[in-house]
Amino acid sequence: MAEENDKSSNTDQENKGSKNPFGNLGGNNNGKPKFNFYWIYGILFVVLLGVQFLNMGESSKQTDWRELKDMIEAGDVDKIVLVNKETAEIFLNQDALSKEQHKDLDKGNNFTGKSPQYYYNVGSVDKFYEDVESVQQGKDNPIYVETEIRHNWGGEILNWILFPALLIGIWFLFMRMMSRGGGGAGGQLFNIGKSKAQVYDKKTSVNISFKDVAGLAEAKVEIKEIVDFLRTPDKYTKLGGKIPRGVLLVGPPGTGKTLLAKSVAGEAHVPFYSISGSDFVEMFVGVGASRVRDLFKQAKEKAPSIIFIDEIDAIGRARGKNPMSGANDERENTLNQLLTEMDGFTPNSGVIILAATNRADILDKALMRAGRFDRQIYVELPDLEERKEIFAVHTKPLTMDNTVNIDFLSKQTPGFSGADIANVCNEAALIAARSDHEAITKQDFMDAIDRIIGGLEKKNKIISPNDKKVVAFHEAGHASASWLLEHAHPLIKVTIVPRGKSLGAAWYLPEERQITTYEQMFDEMVATLGGRAAEQVVFGKISTGALNDLEKVTKQAYAMVSYYGLSEKLGNLSYYDSTGQSEYSFSKPFSEKTSELIDQEVSDLVEKAYKKAVQVLTDNRKNLEKLANKLLEKEVIFKEDLEDIFGKRPWEKAETPAREVKATDPPTPDVVIPGREENDLPDTKPSAD
Repeated sequence: MAEENDKSSNTDQENKGSKNPFGNLGGNNNGKPKFNFYWIYGILFVVLLGVQFLNMGESSKQTDWRELKDMIEAGDVDKIVLVNKETAEIFLNQDALSKEQHKDLDKGNNFTGKSPQYYYNVGSVDKFYEDVESVQQGKDNPIYVETEIRHNWGGEILNWILFPALLIGIWFLFMRMMSRGGGGAGGQLFNIGKSKAQVYDKKTSVNISFKDVAGLAEAKVEIKEIVDFLRTPDKYTKLGGKIPRGVLLVGPPGTGKTLLAKSVAGEAHVPFYSISGSDFVEMFVGVGASRVRDLFKQAKEKAPSIIFIDEIDAIGRARGKNPMSGANDERENTLNQLLTEMDGFTPNSGVIILAATNRADILDKALMRAGRFDRQIYVELPDLEERKEIFAVHTKPLTMDNTVNIDFLSKQTPGFSGADIANVCNEAALIAARSDHEAITKQDFMDAIDRIIGGLEKKNKIISPNDKKVVAFHEAGHASASWLLEHAHPLIKVTIVPRGKSLGAAWYLPEERQITTYEQMFDEMVATLGGRAAEQVVFGKISTGALNDLEKVTKQAYAMVSYYGLSEKLGNLSYYDSTGQSEYSFSKPFSEKTSELIDQEVSDLVEKAYKKAVQVLTDNRKNLEKLANKLLEKEVIFKEDLEDIFGKRPWEKAETPAREVKATDPPTPDVVIPGREENDLPDTKPSAD
């Protein structure tokens, strides 16, 4: 007994130590092979090999009628069996097998029974019978052809089983793809209604935190409150408070809305589902609503969690505003499902919705109500101090010399978003590398700002002397008018070097205002028309180079008259629609008579500004010509050159520091282009204030 126990224990140890021949796919912890779907393919393969082996076991040799006739005449044939009226099997006698010509043939004995040595394919059965009888005429013991009907049961059964088994195998394969959500074409087909959201949790951590988000102080305060609630919910719930269910980030492009959401994913330490609004839209009906249901189902299973929907305006547009949509609008169905999931009959607890958009005015009112998006956080363009913080973040990995001053750079980039500042830093590094600098200089940053705002510099562009003179006086007119007007933006640099599609440009440093007066807007219009006015004063004729100026002035004049109520005849009326509903209407909010009055007021306002520009430049024509000649000579002039010619501006603020570098670029230059000018026009819509 002891020996048996020892043997059994040894056997168990051997079994434990032995490796599973099926590997990780088919083995379990007990050492027994586990059923695997791929075994079916292996069994079918073995069966096919077995059938093939059986067929190969028949080693009969094919013959023709001439050889068969010789064997019958020589008396070598023992019998002939006609199988299924197609094949004649020839069995030789023992004497024939001992002959030299037949010694290499199979003796006819194997595990399948006695087999023939030859076979002959019969064309006509009657003719074969006649030929065999005619060959044996006059013989004492003739051989008679035997007939036999055979059934290949294995092949027939295999034909019946193989095709259904193949269908069942394909069905199993698709079912497995559906159950595991596998990739590939099949998985994508059956998972078309599944959510495409990327999940960030403890396993897939995000390295971005609130420290990496420069500026946005007010926005971060409200976002931090949500993160704090997820970490310490008792702090709020003990007083009966509830965290907002949804937070909507609204702001211009490039201000850091998505970056702020990434910082939430890195700080919250809860499952974070990130998806774009366009991921819900598909060509198949009902897919968007299905993906919304699946997304919220996954989020509820891992609650507390956060769902971030970027560019939510792709599915959140106001319903019923698209006249081309039919009765079954897929986008509206997706929005309806989103509304139900956010605040419907079934309570949605533990899931916070975070969304971002730069078009909040077109979102559906039901989506914006309290209980769905309780809070709207406005992420605006950074101010001076915030730009300093953003520059500090993006210049940290750069190699810069001592001439670079972040305070100076932040003052030269009013109106720049966080994305614009990041682009400036990257362009400065590229320009420095192109110039073989060991470190990035301040001039590289200035050139980068020029490159981003005005386009690529084209020094080799061929311009005739006459056109160059017109461009010089045009830009000198802008510079002179802006310098001599109290409320115009202070000028920084004027150039006649072609850049992008422009032949020249005048750069200003606009003040960061929250409100603007009539006098300020009017002086800006006068300075904008100073280029065309200079052409009229000096040459007595005008050109097409002022197209951008006229477009900008016309839009600003229409905004002053019809939006801001700055017209005496029209009065304190505004036809601006902040809700955006006027985009879908085909009628104007005023009568034809009022339309004529608006057109007349705009025309009078522009002509008044043009006459003042002509008057200012006429009174200072000598200085205008000096400035234009210096511009023709140097091609680029700066603020210091204007001070030498016109003197300092008496109304300029004393705290405005002198520019240390003579290459600065504000974001809204005035350019002159033959026929068309490539520049971003100022936004004529009023701000929220």
